[in-house]
Amino acid sequence: MAEPAAPPFLRIGPETPVSPVVLSVPHAGRAYSEALLNASRLPREKLESLEDRLVDRLIWRAQGLGAVAFVASAPRAEIDLNRDEREIDPAMVVPPPPSRGLIQSPRTRGGLGLVPSRISGAGSIWLYRLPGQELARRITEIHSPYHAALEQALDEARERFGVAILLDCHSMPPREDGTGPTVVFGDRHGASIAPHYLKAAMRAAEAAGYEVGLNVPYAGGYITARHGKPASGVHALQLEVDRSLYLDAELRSPGQGFDRTAQLIADVAGALAASALEPRQAIAAE
Repeated sequence: MAEPAAPPFLRIGPETPVSPVVLSVPHAGRAYSEALLNASRLPREKLESLEDRLVDRLIWRAQGLGAVAFVASAPRAEIDLNRDEREIDPAMVVPPPPSRGLIQSPRTRGGLGLVPSRISGAGSIWLYRLPGQELARRITEIHSPYHAALEQALDEARERFGVAILLDCHSMPPREDGTGPTVVFGDRHGASIAPHYLKAAMRAAEAAGYEVGLNVPYAGGYITARHGKPASGVHALQLEVDRSLYLDAELRSPGQGFDRTAQLIADVAGALAASALEPRQAIAAE
């Protein structure tokens, strides 16, 4: 008997929100199905290079503060939850979808659209074009439910606390020259989160001893763009951490900085929650 398929993502945390912060980990999924691996011309190790390796294991301290977390099980090679469902390269789908309505972004043209088609240095991923029916299944069963669950959790947090903040957690490859920030926040150039929340997050990372950057080279993707609505009391911030901070020299297994990086994410989540709750507490004290 075949093993049941893994759920596309996990919701972790209390049913009733105890924190205004919601965590998202969209790129750490490792549930590679046999069908997906058989469709790839590349070995699994190459597909794993698309992952934000082990970021799902870095959020446990932040979860301990009460944040609800949504963690993808489906690998990024299957579908990228940080892409608009219209970011599709029509040439990789059979029959090709109508081009009208699709988004041909630089990421799509670079092979990193909704379903990645190429890996830098390794070439094309797939042995054959993706059937349109399978693409529709991935959107319906993985992409849409993930974003609907995020939206519901953020709405519930806002209803309880008056504000909700999504912290979208990612990792980035180390810079070849070893310079530059090792922690990068993305706020869509000011569009996805109020400035005082952003400052609270950046100060927390700086206080923990990290060199911090903003929007370069990562300004936030589809998740922050879709869910960050500051005017409606829902904010979103992307967090990128250098993989050399928490992985070993081969960037595959936990390294010496693993727990310190988990504490960093907890510090950022805690600072966001404290900043969100402080005004309400001050009003209550009056």
